[in-house]
Amino acid sequence: MGIGIEAINAYVARAYIDIRELFEARSLNLDRFDNLMMVSKSVNLPCEDPVTNAVNAAKPIIDKLTEKERNSIEMVITSSESGLDFGKSLSTYIHSYLGLSRHCRLFEVKQACYGGTASLQMAINYIASDVSPGAKVLVISSDVARAAAKMTYAEPSQGVAAVAMLVGDDAQVFTVDFGANGIYGYEVMDTCRPQPEIETGDPDLSLLVYMECFENAYKHYASRIDGTDFQKTFDYLAFHTPFAGLVKAAHRKMMRELKKATPAECEEDFKNRIQPSLSYCTHVGNVYSGTAYLALAGLIATAECNASKRVGIFSYGSGCSSEFYSGVITPQSKQKVQAMKIDEALKTRRKLSIPEYDKIIDLNMEWVFGIKDKVVDLSGFAGVYEEQFHNKNLLRLHEVKNYHREYIWS
Repeated sequence: MGIGIEAINAYVARAYIDIRELFEARSLNLDRFDNLMMVSKSVNLPCEDPVTNAVNAAKPIIDKLTEKERNSIEMVITSSESGLDFGKSLSTYIHSYLGLSRHCRLFEVKQACYGGTASLQMAINYIASDVSPGAKVLVISSDVARAAAKMTYAEPSQGVAAVAMLVGDDAQVFTVDFGANGIYGYEVMDTCRPQPEIETGDPDLSLLVYMECFENAYKHYASRIDGTDFQKTFDYLAFHTPFAGLVKAAHRKMMRELKKATPAECEEDFKNRIQPSLSYCTHVGNVYSGTAYLALAGLIATAECNASKRVGIFSYGSGCSSEFYSGVITPQSKQKVQAMKIDEALKTRRKLSIPEYDKIIDLNMEWVFGIKDKVVDLSGFAGVYEEQFHNKNLLRLHEVKNYHREYIWS
């Protein structure tokens, strides 16, 4: 098949809130609601964190592997800006609870929302090097929104999820186009997390930098790949999606600049080539380092794919680093993604009322970075837990003991 993504799955949490209801409850300006193009966002419970999200995303992939295939996983790379320790990576916990071989590299990558792509490219190039024939790499992007965004315009777009990808030389989901990469990055303080529970920055600057990076990463790609045409080369596009309205604006700008497209032509092209990639993102929210791959999974699951199709992917991380690259999906890709039942997982989440949501995010604030000793008290969210976790065999946080996080299966 080629080198790339052999399997992909997303854990989209087990609860959500309606975005319009949140706007109304927070007395936010509804004139800005339509620009978000969001329907809902996923919410973690206090017994969930970046580790549980990651393991619950990866386990359905690992469970389908033979023992030989599991033992061929030689790296677990996590990408996150929601780390739980300044030294110890999330991958160590994840590796343990997935029961993988100890002959395995475990480490973490951080570069805001670009971290997932950095990890994936590292994995792809390791496989391509053929230094260990038959090896596989598990790449997991796992991030959570910080409750400190409450009462701001950032709150409606910030979600939680994890996306797990198995990378190898039998790319049944996404075969990468080797050498087809455009890179663009520089230092800018558009958004940051200067303290564990604070996300801050200049949102207007961040939007402008996203646009600049998309344009220049794509142009770098086109300068390296002869004959590239923004509209004709790529059957579909999947972008890092902080919110769908930004993706639409970036696409429109490029269509106007490169193709002199009319508003109607921009709208039609957006509908045909990008809309499928938003099918999950508009219901989950911005999940940081995994967002571009949540978009890719949504695209594969919902787009028409009766033959091989080329997909252009744009990944952006604040601070900033960005990349535009491409690969190919096939009808088999669609079968593999749909078999993970992400659509069903979205539909069976528990809808939270705004009072329930506020109570849960207040409880989540008790689990800030650096906890030494604490046991999860399920009584504060017992109804949601019983419905969505009890006897579901999902990993959940049990306690923190002398800074060590301990997990159990629900």
